[in-house]
Amino acid sequence: MADDKIINKIKMTLDKVRPFLQRDGGDVEFDSFIDGTVYIKMIGACEGCAFIDQTIKDGIEIILLDEVPEVKAVKPVSEKPKK
Repeated sequence: MADDKIINKIKMTLDKVRPFLQRDGGDVEFDSFIDGTVYIKMIGACEGCAFIDQTIKDGIEIILLDEVPEVKAVKPVSEKPKK
């Protein structure tokens, strides 16, 4: 499957998660998809939240792994490899 189609599926899945984050004043922003890893940026109230790692691993990552088989991991953009 072409990366464009995978990225579209990733964004559609993030749109499903977004209302739950927005309810608490936060949000998630897609950054990139590299070698099976989705890099995201947490914004709003999520940005400095003590539960950010738990939100990514136990929430966003589980949903993306289930809905987009090409996804192997989800990480914050701060862990994105430098070029």
